[in-house]
Amino acid sequence: MIVPTKRFWALLGLGVLLGLAGAFVPGLERALLPYNLLLLFLLVASARLVPKRERFRAVRRFDPVLSVRVSNRVDLDVDVDSPREWACRVRDEPPPDFGTDRQEVLGSVDPERPLHISYHVTPNERGADYFRGTFVRVQAPLGLAEVEYRLPSEQPARVYPNVQALKEFDLLKQKGRLSLMGIRRSRIKGLGTEFESLRDYNEDDYRRIDWKTTARRGKLVVRDYEQERNQAVIICLDIGKGMLGEVGGVKKLDHSLDACLMLMHAAAVAGDQVGLMVFGENVRRYIPPRKGRSHNGVILEAVHNLEAEPAATNYSGAFSYLASRWKRRSLIIVFTDAEDERQATEVTRGLSAVARRHLVMVVRVSDPRLKDLVGAAVADAPDLYKKAAALWYASERRKAEAWFRIANLQGIEAEPQDLSSALVSAYLRVKERSAL
Repeated sequence: MIVPTKRFWALLGLGVLLGLAGAFVPGLERALLPYNLLLLFLLVASARLVPKRERFRAVRRFDPVLSVRVSNRVDLDVDVDSPREWACRVRDEPPPDFGTDRQEVLGSVDPERPLHISYHVTPNERGADYFRGTFVRVQAPLGLAEVEYRLPSEQPARVYPNVQALKEFDLLKQKGRLSLMGIRRSRIKGLGTEFESLRDYNEDDYRRIDWKTTARRGKLVVRDYEQERNQAVIICLDIGKGMLGEVGGVKKLDHSLDACLMLMHAAAVAGDQVGLMVFGENVRRYIPPRKGRSHNGVILEAVHNLEAEPAATNYSGAFSYLASRWKRRSLIIVFTDAEDERQATEVTRGLSAVARRHLVMVVRVSDPRLKDLVGAAVADAPDLYKKAAALWYASERRKAEAWFRIANLQGIEAEPQDLSSALVSAYLRVKERSAL
């Protein structure tokens, strides 16, 4: 497609002045038609000098696993099979719901120096989509026209929960600085059964004293044990109507999936098995626990496009299903949202099928706005109503939490930014105390 430039329109405007000048210089207006035809000829002729679309090529590179709601880098190279350099404008088209920090780039391209563009996209939703292509406007000689091409660079894009956070986890773990992510480890050394090392006594449990070594060295020496490996962690994701609620404009299911991904990674690093059950009105997916990061990839593939459904959750049916398929004692982590005592009763009644054999944690996402509303000052009647509603709702959630404690279930409730760290910290405490 040929697109006239500002220079062309300016020259065309001069032709209008030429026609108007005919009122003062008779006969001058006759030059208007040849002038316009010449200008049009130059426009088309110069545009035909631009290389054909087939000579341009766009190559896009990005991580095959894009993370939702975080910045992901995209690199684009545009080159041309031509003996000369061409000035151009390039616009890459990511999926419509992707935020981007660069819309259009000016540059030049030739065979020896392709135009390299780096920009970032921020997907707002999980799932599959695709890049629409790359649009190039090449400036023709004389500057009268630009020729626009749509280069065939369509490319699928798969958006997952926040995978980039795993890289930060690995980096901080290597540096021994997981506390920067809010992950807290207890001071209790591993209480497993595999002997690891001997060390001097330092206010430890007397049952860990190695009396033979103590007698030989003449000072108290204790045994340290490795944390047990190859234990099973089963993640149970509720996709019922309760997970349709939003916190900060993001569904609770999405916040849960981010925390779920971090937990899976921590379990893989610790050498444990990880399984998955997705349930709502019925059990949607079940993946038995297995070990290894490749297995975590299978789970990630199974959850990356999950959507909550507007139906009541059948807790009893889901956990009876799980109890019939997995007998070995495991850590079962249930992502759900019980907002009051009635819903907590339904959850605990359903979990009774597995609570006797397994260690169960119930994970809920809290809304930071609730804390703000509870602590807000009251200036008028609407403020009073909002605060009263917030106090009532907070009380209902506390009753649900108390019901979990009565049922001997561990409860974790945290705001979205703290949920992953709180969950991984709780998992590490289970490991360090050999609670399984």
